[in-house]
Amino acid sequence: MINGYAKLTDAQRQQFRDEGYLIVRNALDADMISELIEAGDRIIATDGRFNRYQTSEFYDGFRNCIVMDDAFIPLLTNEVALPLVIQLLGSNLQLSTSHLIYRHPDPAGTPDSIRRPGWHRDGGRTQLDLGQDNYPRLGLKCAFYLTDLSEPNSGVTMLAPGSNQLKERIDIPEGMTDPPNALEPLLNPGDCVIFEYRTWHAGAPNFTDRTRKAVMIGYCYRWLKPMDYVKQDSTFVDKLSGIERYLVGEEVDNTVEFQPQGGANPLNAWCEKHGVEPDRLGL
Repeated sequence: MINGYAKLTDAQRQQFRDEGYLIVRNALDADMISELIEAGDRIIATDGRFNRYQTSEFYDGFRNCIVMDDAFIPLLTNEVALPLVIQLLGSNLQLSTSHLIYRHPDPAGTPDSIRRPGWHRDGGRTQLDLGQDNYPRLGLKCAFYLTDLSEPNSGVTMLAPGSNQLKERIDIPEGMTDPPNALEPLLNPGDCVIFEYRTWHAGAPNFTDRTRKAVMIGYCYRWLKPMDYVKQDSTFVDKLSGIERYLVGEEVDNTVEFQPQGGANPLNAWCEKHGVEPDRLGL
């Protein structure tokens, strides 16, 4: 069940089309933030390696984290973010990735130019197989931030507005670390940044004494293979509601006949209730 309805404004739709991102304030309340931090801290403190994505001692995390603690499950149908996602991409959706990310403070003497990770696009092999000039709009991420990022150099995800429209690699002038229009959002705990997979982004330095903590929930169309799972384990799926099951790629009816439209979609009931077009939205 999706409890909320955050109406996408014309200005937000235009910004997402032109610049490839939206900043959404107060997507999580204080209780939810506390639960997520407790779960994240516990998982990061383990020695587990399955689905761990650790590029250095300063950047650590886990992919498909949604199965690792029940605290992450409500992010799948967040009442602020998911309605916006449906209005941006339509209802033919599934979870593409869930990524717990801890960006630890950089040590003294680290240059301002450090980026963990460097400038890149998301989408797995899409740009390798299709090329930068043929990379369509296939999905987006909802980056939920759990810690205070209200000052520069706090480890936030930097964005290059408009880079979602590029047909080639992003241009970073010689001698510079970032593209000229690079944006370093200033965020509070509970804020969410929604950005296209095609939007170039990078990790800012973390010169605070705090670890930047975030969970990124990615959505793509159901005809795409998810990035960090193929089929979720039945013990996890059994915990989920009908909409949650649908969003992790499960069928939600017992129809055996071929269905050219993709079969039953519980998100369409929400769309009908709120007057949202469930199919291609002209972005």
